[in-house]
Parts: sequence; structure tokens; C-alpha cells
Amino acid sequence: MGAVRDVVRRPLGHFTERTLAGLALVLGAGVGFGLMLVLVRVRWSPLYDVDHGVAQWLNDQVSSIGPLVTVLNAITDLGGRPVIIWLVTVAVVGLLIRRQGRLAVFVIVTGAGALILDPTLKTLVDRLRPEVDTPISTYAGQSFPSGHALGSLVAYGALLLVFLPAVAPRWRRAVVALVGLVVFLIGFTRVALGVHFLSDVIGAWLLGAAWLGVTAYAFRLWRLERGRPVAPLTEGLEPEAAHEVAPAPDEEKLLPHARAGIAEIVVGWVLIFGALYAFGMFVSYHAKDTFFGTWDEVVPTWSAQRHTPALNDLSWWWSKFGDTHAILLVSMVFCPLVLAIWRRWRPVLFVALVMFGELTLFLATAAAVDRPRPPVENLDGPMPTSSFPSGHIAATMCLWVAIAVIVFPRTDRWWRWIFVALAVVMPVGVAISRMYRGMHHPTDFMGAILLTAGWIGLLYWVLRPNEDVHQGNQPTIESEEVDTLDDELAKAGRAD
Repeated sequence: MGAVRDVVRRPLGHFTERTLAGLALVLGAGVGFGLMLVLVRVRWSPLYDVDHGVAQWLNDQVSSIGPLVTVLNAITDLGGRPVIIWLVTVAVVGLLIRRQGRLAVFVIVTGAGALILDPTLKTLVDRLRPEVDTPISTYAGQSFPSGHALGSLVAYGALLLVFLPAVAPRWRRAVVALVGLVVFLIGFTRVALGVHFLSDVIGAWLLGAAWLGVTAYAFRLWRLERGRPVAPLTEGLEPEAAHEVAPAPDEEKLLPHARAGIAEIVVGWVLIFGALYAFGMFVSYHAKDTFFGTWDEVVPTWSAQRHTPALNDLSWWWSKFGDTHAILLVSMVFCPLVLAIWRRWRPVLFVALVMFGELTLFLATAAAVDRPRPPVENLDGPMPTSSFPSGHIAATMCLWVAIAVIVFPRTDRWWRWIFVALAVVMPVGVAISRMYRGMHHPTDFMGAILLTAGWIGLLYWVLRPNEDVHQGNQPTIESEEVDTLDDELAKAGRAD
């Protein structure tokens, strides 16, 4: 019994030693935020002068440089609510799939706390946003604290603590520095874009650090209560979960012959572009008296004669399934699920290259062929790209066919046929809606089919995205149950 008590006391002693400094930092951040809050509320003159001076000076430097404003807006979006919610949701779902419930709870509680603190404090303080000579961006709501700065520090910090054990020790400092740089740049953009004062950002960072420190400390207490050894935060929240939180721990090598594969993809891209260009030029300018020319003339005219308000609304909604936002959303949900369930990077690389190749082939072919839209009413108005091939149809087809290619051989459940059906129904529905709305000829649809068949066929041949299934070593998502208290005490003893 004495040995067991010693095993328990040693982690407790180490826990106390390791957390005193951390508690001091958390307390300091909380006190600093409280002081900043008071100074903002009483409108302390020196702080007021610094805030307005910095806001105006940065506005003078930034507002006249268009490319810089574009970059700042792109960086600031990394701290926006859509991105933060996506990151937290994907992380929580992945952790639950990997049966890491405690870590999932930590991410949920930490993220939810930030979502509650931000609007609550904004309402209580009720500070107006900066007014600068040349407004760049506009945001509704109050100013203090900065929601982007608070959310980015809490979300990226929480994810860093959760997934740090999966990072090789030699890279951990670099990863921590990168996360810190991203959080800093997001905060900087809020001031540079003229939508927050400097004190809004500093106050948000102090509050975020305090809240993240409180939740991390509570998680460590939770571990201690369960008899788990307490490691320094430089090793992450749960070091023994490194294998489970790693995106693809069961994949030894992504591609066996990377250089040859890259060369094959580049040559294949050029050949597919050549085929698309030849077919596009033929149907656009040399097929007037052929079946293709007749079809391209009859179908748009027939569709335009049958426009009704109900069908117009239905076609508008259906065509939205093929726009950039919908395609990106589905991709950003599917790829993390593939990593969480099957622990392989190659299927993710396959989907990413499918969509990247589709985009580049579409843009290059559309610019080269430069086909005008059908000579009927275009319900979507002027478009920046030409008619051949259809980008909406090609993107929809490539995405859903790629998903079906990945999912179908990896399960024998009945629902795999749903993905096969979606690979047919989604592109056909988008194609019908685009032609009904007068935006594409039928041969534009054929061009999308040619693009999809050639590009996905090439990538499937080069990447072999389902190689692990064919070799019979497909990973499962099963993991061991939580260790018993005796095992944890033994581990604690060995660690010391």
C-alpha cells in the first residue's frame, strides 16, 4: 500500500510543480483583461489616444494598397466564425470517431466558452467600432473585445494542445510558433482593417489566454483524478493518445514513386487539356450542320420556352449544389472524415488533386475556347467565364464521383450505394438546371463528362487511392478501451 501511495503522490507533486507557473500566467492574463476592461469602460484618455492614433495610422498605410487589403481580408477570415466553427466541429467529430471523448469534451467546452464570452462582453461594454478616414471593411456589432482575436486564440490554442502529441518532438516548437504567428496576424488584421481598436485585440488575447488556461488546468485535474500521470503542456493534453489523434498514423508512405507520379499527372493534364480544347473548338465553331450543332440549338430554345417561376426557383437552388461554396463545403467535410475513419492520406490527396485539376482544366479550357453562352435568356446574367465546359457540372461530377470511388470499396454496407446514386443524380440535376437557365449548351455538359472521365481516370491510375483496401490492410476505427486504474498507476510509476 505504501508503494501505491508513493506512486500517487509523485504525480501529484509533479503536477503542483508544473502548474504553479501556469496558474500565475492564467491569473495574470485574467487580471490584465480585467484592468483593460475597466480602462475601456471609463474611457481612460491615454488608452483612447493610443487606440485612435494606431487605428488611423494603420488606415493611412493600408487603405491605398489594394493587394495588401486583399491579403489582410484573407488572413482575417481564418479567425472568422465560419472557419472556427468548421475547425472545432471537424476536430470534435474526428475525436469522437477515434473514441477520444475526453478530448472532444475539452474542445467543445473551450470553444463554447469563447462563443459565449464574446457577445456577452460586447453587449456589456457596448463600445463603438473605430471611425477612420478611409473605411476598408465594415462589421456590425460592438467593438470590445475582438471576436476574431478571441476565437482564434482559443480555438487554435485548444486544437494545438489536443493534437500536439501527434507532432514529432523536433517539430513541436515550430508548430507552436506557427500557431502563435497565425493568431497574431489575425489580431493584427483586425486593427489594420479598421474594424477594431488595439485594446480590443489585446483584451481579447488576454481573455482568451485566461479561458484556455482555465480549461486546460481543469482537464489536467480531470486526468489526475483518474490516476493518469500529469505531463507538461509542451507534450499536449493527453500524450498517450498520440497514435489516436494523429491524422494518418497507419500510413507509412504516401506514394511509392512520387517523381514518376508527378510527371505522369502533368503529362496527363496536358493531354486532357488538348482533348478538351479540340472538342470545344469543334462544337463551338465547326459543328453547325452536325448533330451536335442541332442539339445545341434546339435544347436551349426548348428550355427557354418553358420557363416558369416555380421551375426558375427550383433550378436556381439546384444549380447552387454545383457552385464553389457548395463544392468546397462538401470537400472540407468529407476529407477530414476520411482521415478520421480510415487513417489514410492518399484518398484525401486523391480528392484534393481531383478538385484542383478540375478547376485548372476548366479555367484553361474556358479561356482557350472562349465559347459564348446560348443565344437565349440567361437567368443568371453575365458570367466571367465562357460556356465550354460547364464549371458547375464538371466540379459537381468530379467531387461526387471521387467520393463514390473512395467510399464504395471501403465498406460492404448497403448505404455505399447512396454515394453511387449521388454521383449520378447530383451532376445530372446540376446539368439540367444549368441548361434550363440558359447558361450552357448540351455539348458543354459533354465537355464536363470528358474532363471528369479523363482526369479521375488518370489520378486513379497514378495514385491508387484504394491501395490499402486491395492489399487487405484497411485500418479500422476500433480502439482500446480506457485503461484500468491499476494500469494507470503502473504507468505513473514507470514514468517517474
